[in-house]
Amino acid sequence: MSAPATTSKIPWLSRCCAWLLLICVALVPTQAAAWWQNDWSYRKQITIDTTPKGADIAQSTGRMPVLIRLHTGNFSFTDAQENGNDIRFVNADDKTPLPFHIESFDPLLGVAAIWVDIPDMPAGSAKQIWMYYGNKKAPPAGDPAGTFDADYTLVYHFDESAGAPPKDRTAYGNNAQNAPAGLNDGSIIGKGARFAAAGPITVAASPSLAVAAGGGFTFSAWVKTDVLQPREALFARGQTGSGLLIGIDSGTVFAEAGGVRVAAPHPVAKGQWTHVAVTADGKTLTLYVNGKPVGTATGALPALNSTIAIGGVPQGTTFSSPAAAFTGEVDELRLSKIARSGALIRADVASQGPDARLVQYGADEKQAGFGFGYFGIIVKSVTVDAWVVIGILGCMAVMSWFVMWTKASYVSKVDKANDAFLALFRKQGGDPLAIRAYRTDSANERERRRMAQSSIWRIYHAASDEVHRRTVPGRPLVLNAEAIEVIRALMDAHLVRENQRLARSMVLLTISISGGPFLGLLGTVVGVMITFAAIAASGDVNVNAIAPGISAALLATVAGLAVAIPALFGYNYLVIRNKNVSANMQVFVDEFITRLSELYCGRARELAQAAE
Repeated sequence: MSAPATTSKIPWLSRCCAWLLLICVALVPTQAAAWWQNDWSYRKQITIDTTPKGADIAQSTGRMPVLIRLHTGNFSFTDAQENGNDIRFVNADDKTPLPFHIESFDPLLGVAAIWVDIPDMPAGSAKQIWMYYGNKKAPPAGDPAGTFDADYTLVYHFDESAGAPPKDRTAYGNNAQNAPAGLNDGSIIGKGARFAAAGPITVAASPSLAVAAGGGFTFSAWVKTDVLQPREALFARGQTGSGLLIGIDSGTVFAEAGGVRVAAPHPVAKGQWTHVAVTADGKTLTLYVNGKPVGTATGALPALNSTIAIGGVPQGTTFSSPAAAFTGEVDELRLSKIARSGALIRADVASQGPDARLVQYGADEKQAGFGFGYFGIIVKSVTVDAWVVIGILGCMAVMSWFVMWTKASYVSKVDKANDAFLALFRKQGGDPLAIRAYRTDSANERERRRMAQSSIWRIYHAASDEVHRRTVPGRPLVLNAEAIEVIRALMDAHLVRENQRLARSMVLLTISISGGPFLGLLGTVVGVMITFAAIAASGDVNVNAIAPGISAALLATVAGLAVAIPALFGYNYLVIRNKNVSANMQVFVDEFITRLSELYCGRARELAQAAE
């Protein structure tokens, strides 16, 4: 006897496992080809992008300090030291360290502001640098003076404690003589100086701050005015009737120097951060608002070597018209002894402003291990509620895979055993009761054990037991039509039970198919809600803050689909296999009843005719 060529293997399942393994391998990042120093475990690629996709700056800015904003969406604060002392920046060659210094680093709030000196900013192209971290023994390496080139003569971050005068971050040490009226922790970059018309911040004259007549000069600062009043002074310097005054006149930014005035054509909005810059190159006075030139005037600066006032006018100094004290906030104030280029001023705005398009953050990398790359960013950004949903989906996935494996194994064994039994049944010459002896014959024990897995074998023996019960020793077996119907009903009942056994646990697959995507969608919606709530609370609306949270929220939907799609394929596969087995059982019942009627109902008619 030879059984049909039916296999119990499950090739589709092995192929799915192979694909799953390949996907997992693809998600695990390989060790980086180069590493600056092995003591640092992590690094992140940062791109300074001046292409149209980024800041869109067509002219070279040369050397410039660039603001690096870190938050929980693009940086794992738990992997660095609490104060950020282990952070380092390395040029694109992965060998040359870059000067930098940390303005603020708060792992509890998950925000940081770091200034990095970029030695050469190419025009209309992208430049990559590396940020290294993850060395618990590393000492601090911040270099504020090295971050700014020698032409910067004064830089105030206003990151001191309340009541402390602003400290100059350049090498010249032009610290202020007094503190502002207050500090605002939620300024455009970090802390900002608050002015309440109570008097300016003054800076003593020094050789580094002196400007010769007709010399170069640049002023830049972020400004937010609280009131729109005439001639608010942001920056003032000079002798009576002469000097430089930069201010806001009822919302209009202006600059006056040596009898020359330049003003913006449109007023700025009250309560809104605006970047203001003024440059003088000995021939032209140029005014910039938010990185764009808005006015020019022919003229040169007078000699400037007196006290500087920020947020007001120095005592005893008057200008062509009276100037009022400033009411509002100032952040990131810089002075230079040269006229900075328009490209650099535009890059400053693109680096520091709310729409920071100059800097793009890449994936985190580790020397070895899992959890980094783009997938690592997503996993690290997943919220607790999303993990709960993903955990439930994981349990559903394991359950559905177990059901698919066990049901596929079961139906394959049943199908193979049915083929073997049908081949044996037809080998007996058509007698429906000829193979009953296989049930008890020890010589056929191996064959009997093999066919005991057959659902048709079990249906057959249910019918043969009923026939055997009706057999009277010494008398020929005679079955009338009513007895045949009883046997058919008994076989149909066992067929229903076998179908129920085939369909057992299939409902778990339908739950996975229909419930998995909805659970994943629930996790995504909740994750998106939390992401937007966190953005609203922090006030950071740039794409780098939004994208990780949204992508992490979508991971729940991906998990739901990962549960539903294999379960859908497995369910359809099993349904088709179950239908084939059920059809074979139904065909056997019809064949068995027909043969039984032919043999034993015909004998009953012969006996009846003989009796007549």
